[in-house]
Amino acid sequence: MAGEAGGPAGAGRAVNMTRSTPIDIDVTLRRRDFTLEFRLSGEFGALALFGRSGSGKSTVLGLIAGLLRPDSGHIRVGGVTLVDTAQRIFVPPHRRRVGLVFQDSALFPHFDVRGNLRYAERFGRGSSDDLRGAATRSEFALEFDDVVNLLGLAALLSRRPATLSGGERQRVAIGRALLSAPRLLLFDEPLASLDAERKLEILPYILRLREQAGMPIVYVSHAADEVARLADKVAVIDAGRIQAIGPPGEVLAPAWARGAGGFAAVSVIEARVLAFDEAYGLTMFDHPAGVIALPGRIGRPGEPHRFVIRATDVALAVQRPRDVSFRTVLSGKIEAIERDPGPIARIDIRLPGDERIVALITRKAVDELAIDIGDRIFAMVKATALDERSLAR
Repeated sequence: MAGEAGGPAGAGRAVNMTRSTPIDIDVTLRRRDFTLEFRLSGEFGALALFGRSGSGKSTVLGLIAGLLRPDSGHIRVGGVTLVDTAQRIFVPPHRRRVGLVFQDSALFPHFDVRGNLRYAERFGRGSSDDLRGAATRSEFALEFDDVVNLLGLAALLSRRPATLSGGERQRVAIGRALLSAPRLLLFDEPLASLDAERKLEILPYILRLREQAGMPIVYVSHAADEVARLADKVAVIDAGRIQAIGPPGEVLAPAWARGAGGFAAVSVIEARVLAFDEAYGLTMFDHPAGVIALPGRIGRPGEPHRFVIRATDVALAVQRPRDVSFRTVLSGKIEAIERDPGPIARIDIRLPGDERIVALITRKAVDELAIDIGDRIFAMVKATALDERSLAR
């Protein structure tokens, strides 16, 4: 599985190694039926822009990449001013050292994989950037062999794009972006056009990129579980404005965020490897709320791992369960109960250690269990729901 030592996700590198870079954005962009007023400032390693379609996420990427011009404001990345309307600064896209990966890999069909990668490498080593402080070469620049090994591309180098799967094409697109020697890598919903199997194929490689290459990332998606796995910080965007920003566990779990996530709502918690159960092939993780069981051998004792738990995978009990198949049982207190006009209720549970877990159950179950805010509750998650897809290393 992807989480095993030596697998593509690099379980031995559980701690996020992404280096932070200062990003300062304060821009306004007006269109006939949409206004973006985006303000963001801080040090970021892997930042996700999360929200509904049409909220302005891709517009922000276009502004950072130079594909769009703001009506007013500035954009600074790593101390370099890319845009400042007051000072009439606009660094053109090819001078920004920003790598962009779209939904469509957009590879050159007449080149094989090696040719696509070498083309980007030549661009990355091209003429110097002398526009108002633009750097000649990114500190994050990687060599050809490093990128090939990082993304598992060695077996694909002689193949044409038409012969690759969707996941393989996206890996090549990421490699091409890396070899352009960017100071920042932008992902515009790179998994949106892939089926579930292809998403599982490529996610470990993006995680590996985040951890081992140390490349600062801005990642756009409307998929909550995807964002929770990949990001250190999440900015929730709605109608062109940031509604909230913070770690995934804080931003994606609260009840107010439900509108952005719907039935894709997730919780993010962190636990450390406790031991491996040889007899049953389960890795046990220690969390203040209980023990988490995951199929397969994952990491080494003491390593931290972040778990992404879908709200639809959580069942609740008012007493510690016995004689059930669930291997993961987490104890906490009910913090909020949100009842829809329809049949579904959302239960927010605070765990020891100030983390939250969210469950979606029927309103009938709420009434029959007679649960209320402040009650102790047991959240149960099947081990089969916590496979390698749940890990956000």
